[in-house]
Amino acid sequence: MRSQKKPVGVVPLGEVSEIALKVIAAHISGYYKLSVQILPPLEHPEYAFDERRFQYNAGIILKAFESMRFKDYEKVIGVLNPDLFVPIFTYVFGEAKQGGQFALVSLFRLGKNPDGSPSPSSLIFERAAKVALHELGHLFNLFHCREKRCLMHFSGGIQDLDETSINLCRYCSTYLKDRLLRLNLLGSEERLRQ
Repeated sequence: MRSQKKPVGVVPLGEVSEIALKVIAAHISGYYKLSVQILPPLEHPEYAFDERRFQYNAGIILKAFESMRFKDYEKVIGVLNPDLFVPIFTYVFGEAKQGGQFALVSLFRLGKNPDGSPSPSSLIFERAAKVALHELGHLFNLFHCREKRCLMHFSGGIQDLDETSINLCRYCSTYLKDRLLRLNLLGSEERLRQ
């Protein structure tokens, strides 16, 4: 008997644009060929608010995820509107525990261009999809890539994110496919292409 493949869960934390959730889910399904489910919203993570920084601590939110029951999901990506930080960075677009189960995507800084002007919705959603795919790559144990155009290249600012491709380089793509095969997450059609 074949084991059922677990989907990737996309969960809003607080009130999040439904379109953003659908775009992220569609990109995970389309680019990584994984089954995806949008989950019911969780509470806004007030517990992670840092009064000194007026931001939310991504590490605290990820730690809270670890105590929640997501056993039916291979990986879970939390999507939220607040600004995130980790102690070594002023802000982050997203955060994931390398090789872990949980990642975060913040929409907070995706709505403005490098010059401060507002971005069109299409660009905001493209950025959100890139961040989600990048963080999901970390969950599947991909590290930051030296190839500047690779999706797994580190983005320190919005301009870096815009210049980064939505695709993985050949090396990262091969590694990811191998990892998904080992986890039995690729469908039979994808297996035949190997």
